[in-house]
Amino acid sequence: MSTHTTLTAVLAALATITLAAPVVAHAEGSRTTTVQRSKGADGLTDKTVTGAKGGVTHTDRYRAADGTVDATRKGPKGGISMVDRSKGADGLTDKTVTSAKGGVTTTDRYRSGDGVVDQKVTGPKGGTKVVDRSVNADGTVNKTVTATRP
Repeated sequence: MSTHTTLTAVLAALATITLAAPVVAHAEGSRTTTVQRSKGADGLTDKTVTGAKGGVTHTDRYRAADGTVDATRKGPKGGISMVDRSKGADGLTDKTVTSAKGGVTTTDRYRSGDGVVDQKVTGPKGGTKVVDRSVNADGTVNKTVTATRP
């Protein structure tokens, strides 16, 4: 067997091992995070993330009664965050996020006079961020973000 053939066989074997098995040995100072996605019973993709220090975060996505996709996220320390999407009166999807510590962030999306979708985000401490989009004559979109502290 030639050196080239042997090297090719060894590289092919290593590629198979690398793709088939999780990484066990780590170089000093490196960190590895794994993300595993799976289809839940409802057909939506759930996600489990294992951090470099072994903490596990699981996100369960599910379809709410109004047809939007909501999510429950359980963090490595047991905290639970909720993402609740809803259809606004204007037909656009709004979002409310409740953090594990009880803070609530809301995102209100709305269509402005020029037809593009703008949004207003209100943070848990009262700060706001307004995203104002506008369309140029050539069809490109400009965006202006204005933030205010609580």
